[in-house]
Order: sequence, then structure tokens, then C-alpha cells
Amino acid sequence: MRGKIGVALALVALAAAAFTPVGVPKTNSGEASMATLNAGVLKQLNLIRRQYGLVPLKVSAQLTAAATQHSQQMGVDGYFEHTSADGTAFWKRIGRWYGSNGFGFWSVGENLLWSSPDVDAAKALDLWMHSPEHRANILTPRWREIGVSSVHLGSAPGTYHGLQVTIITTDFGVRH
Repeated sequence: MRGKIGVALALVALAAAAFTPVGVPKTNSGEASMATLNAGVLKQLNLIRRQYGLVPLKVSAQLTAAATQHSQQMGVDGYFEHTSADGTAFWKRIGRWYGSNGFGFWSVGENLLWSSPDVDAAKALDLWMHSPEHRANILTPRWREIGVSSVHLGSAPGTYHGLQVTIITTDFGVRH
């Protein structure tokens, strides 16, 4: 905690907003399917939060941009981590879009998931809820906003071994 600014640990990622990375061919899933997946993830996540008496999260364009950039970079560069390929910590990366300037309190978290070849919203939330770290992020009471970004690649390098893959990043935030 620096001053009044708190930073939550990145937990697991889930991505918001439909996006197909530049230079990566679209597959049958296409952008419409990714938009449907993103909407489903948000809906399922907010249903779970309501079941636990927590406020539903509102979509943030800034958090969505951060999630989209990270999902794209992981897919194109073939890695799966909260830290960016250049070594930037997740909270600094998210802060480029969802900054703390002008706010007395700022906190962010992140959930990530990848599946080959694809995953639906219910399965993504089931996987996260069975992981203590991901579950904790989903059920963190302080979150008020979220960015969700899914990316589907016909063939992804590195960690993904050239497989067809769907990557989801969810970036959580609060600032006031």
C-alpha cells in the first residue's frame, strides 16, 4: 500500500471485449462469438456475485482495453502470465488504461484462463470458482468495475504449442 493507493494481487485472467489480434487469422469463432463469450462471462460472474450478496460489476471501457491488450499479447507472443512480455507488473499494465491519478483509492486485480480449443462462460466461471485464488478475486467485495476480453486464435505459439486456443482476461477495478 502506497499512500491511499492499494493494489490487489493479480489472480487469474479472464478477458473482455471481442478482439482478434492483428496478424492472427480469424477462426470460425469470429468476433461475434467472442462478444457472446464476453457477455456470458460478465453475466455468469455477476450472478455469482449476487448470490454472495455482492454488487454486480459494471463494464469499464478502460479495463476492457487493458484486458484486450493483454489477451492479444499473450496469444501472439505465446505466453500465459499476469506479467507482460516486457516484464511489466500486471497492475502497472492495467494502470496505463485505468489510472489512479485524481483518485484517493485505486485497486486492480486480474483473472486469466486459456483453453484449447475453446471454452464457454459457464465452464470458465466453474474453473475459476474451483480455484481458491480466482474465486477470491471474483468474490472480492471492493471491485466495482470490470473489463472482459476473449481472444480466439486458430494457432498460437509458445505455451500453446501451435494449438487452437481461447484466452480470457478479466481485469477488476475500483477507484474513488
